[in-house]
Amino acid sequence: MPYISESIITTVNKAGDVHIAPIGIIAEKDGWVIAPFRPSITLDNLAEVPCAIANYTDDVRIFAGCLTGRKHWPTVAVNGFPVPRLEAALAHSVLEVKSVDDDAMRPRHFCRVVQEETHAPFTGFNRAKAAVLELAILVSRLGMLPRDKIEAEIAYLSIAIEKTAGEGEKEAWDWLMQRVGEHLSVQESHGDEVRG
Repeated sequence: MPYISESIITTVNKAGDVHIAPIGIIAEKDGWVIAPFRPSITLDNLAEVPCAIANYTDDVRIFAGCLTGRKHWPTVAVNGFPVPRLEAALAHSVLEVKSVDDDAMRPRHFCRVVQEETHAPFTGFNRAKAAVLELAILVSRLGMLPRDKIEAEIAYLSIAIEKTAGEGEKEAWDWLMQRVGEHLSVQESHGDEVRG
């Protein structure tokens, strides 16, 4: 299995409109692969401006926010590059698309690292941050998972939230749990629960 880094990808279209999306980038040789699903704004932007920033942040509210309609996070210009980075990034990599392996579902953009920079120290691991990140991934797949799997995952992840979460993690968790609740309510009202 490949090494995947959960990051926040910033891209722009030709008009310069910034898009922020959580994407697991895949390590390959001396670069990274960005493989967004079709359709997506990230995919459209990479076709117009073949550059991206991989933002490495421990602010899990950004991951949760992007999946719950809270997509406006402050960005900072990167000198000599058309795409900005997240202000909250601890570090970032400037990525330039070198080739595209087209696919009907998930095109793979092989990117070389043009530049990297660190902005703030990483202060250590936190189980609640990891739990929020896992819940964010779960939320991105709600339509593909059976209800019992969703509930079992949440029950396990909530232990880390209860024991180690700070205010930011609690806020991110609440945003994601609201989305889970909405999804499960829709399933119940339609009687079309996904079967495992």
